[in-house]
Amino acid sequence: MSPETTHRFVTEREMQVEELPWGPHEWLSRVGLTEAEDLALVRVRMPPGNGHAFHRHPSMEEIIYVISGTAEQWVDRESRVLRAGDIAHIPRDVVHGTYNAGSDTLVFLAILSPAKFDGPALVDMADEEPWRSLRPMSRGPGAVSWRYFERAGTGAPLWT
Repeated sequence: MSPETTHRFVTEREMQVEELPWGPHEWLSRVGLTEAEDLALVRVRMPPGNGHAFHRHPSMEEIIYVISGTAEQWVDRESRVLRAGDIAHIPRDVVHGTYNAGSDTLVFLAILSPAKFDGPALVDMADEEPWRSLRPMSRGPGAVSWRYFERAGTGAPLWT
């Protein structure tokens, strides 16, 4: 999208949806959709049993805000159960993972900053120690790492 076609208001019709193995990502603000350069906003709907395995964002910090459901949220080597209204702050380049710890779909907002940056958006850490051993179930079905996309042959970053 060129600046002439970016949005100041984004409705369900304009949002950009990416179907990912750990749940659909509904982009409400990102480069090309809005003119925001410092913030990106995505709503994630993670089905029960799914998770986004340990990873880090070298250039971005992130806030995760739970709308509904139950999240097992890891930030570095610490985990907490988050419910509606709770947040987690993930500093730039800190390893983290999000898993649906309930029987309902986990719905959360991820706010990332900056929206514009150089380098990779995400680096998978799920096969690295101590992350591989920290949460043994992180490699089970539904807990998909970024490498899924490399193995699938796409290799393309999803949000840069």
